[in-house]
Amino acid sequence: MQFTWTYSGTEQRKVRTFLQAHGVSHRMFSQMKHNGGAILKNGQAVYTSDYLDDGDEVTIIMPTEKSNDLVVPDYKPLDIIFENEHWLVVDKPYGVTTVPGHADRLHTLVNQVKGHLEEINAEDLVPHVVTRLDRDTSGIVLLAKHRFAHAVLDQQLQEHTVEKFYLAYPSGILPEDHGDINAPIGRVEGDFIKREVRDDGKDSRTEYWVERRYDENGEHPMTRVRVQLHTGRTHQIRVHFQNIGHPLVGDDLYGGPLWHGLSRQALHAYHMKFYDPFIEDFREFNTKLPEDLKGLRDLA
Repeated sequence: MQFTWTYSGTEQRKVRTFLQAHGVSHRMFSQMKHNGGAILKNGQAVYTSDYLDDGDEVTIIMPTEKSNDLVVPDYKPLDIIFENEHWLVVDKPYGVTTVPGHADRLHTLVNQVKGHLEEINAEDLVPHVVTRLDRDTSGIVLLAKHRFAHAVLDQQLQEHTVEKFYLAYPSGILPEDHGDINAPIGRVEGDFIKREVRDDGKDSRTEYWVERRYDENGEHPMTRVRVQLHTGRTHQIRVHFQNIGHPLVGDDLYGGPLWHGLSRQALHAYHMKFYDPFIEDFREFNTKLPEDLKGLRDLA
């Protein structure tokens, strides 16, 4: 796979500096050098220390990523929201783990994406997960179809410029219509899965807006909130609402009540927006609530 840009400037500029400005990382330079890739200026091979003049055309050729035999393809159909040569955006159902791990190595979203890539005869057969969701959280997951796309989006994630919104149902009644939770999150000592708010954790920020309050004086009080993630810690939304005394409905791991027949945490990633450097514009995606959460939404 190759990508080409044209340099425009009145002063000479190093090839490396120019490509870094377009998202080519140190790791990618190394991959091109050692795995059959190339850097061309006006069609001729060059070094990263060479210089560019106004109008020079620079091309990078990325080596093809071969299939990893440890990742077994699963040919279960995906719910695809969008796909092109760079991106795959899917609507993940709850109950599906995003990446292979000790609990599931055969039927994760990555296994399903690999099966999909084989079926469409994709050149690169290594799925790159850009954003991931917990097994029992549903909604939008973004994958890159090659390492360069992954690299440029990873930079946006580090800078917290990828816009991600969720719908969630915390138990109890949140009194304020808007809240901003800033509380560091870390792993619970001695527990591989569970997280908690702790002083030595990583900075974590969750902002929310109340959309509706349910059964305020009844047996099952809860609140529907629109949530924006400003950081991306494991279990962040679940931990933050548990920490303020309102664990999500259905979230048994964090003490949420098992109401209305819900068998997973009431959390759905419904919106994502990011800058796509290949079209030099933003892409925006939305997805509807799954059936089990529609039942909560429609409660009287």
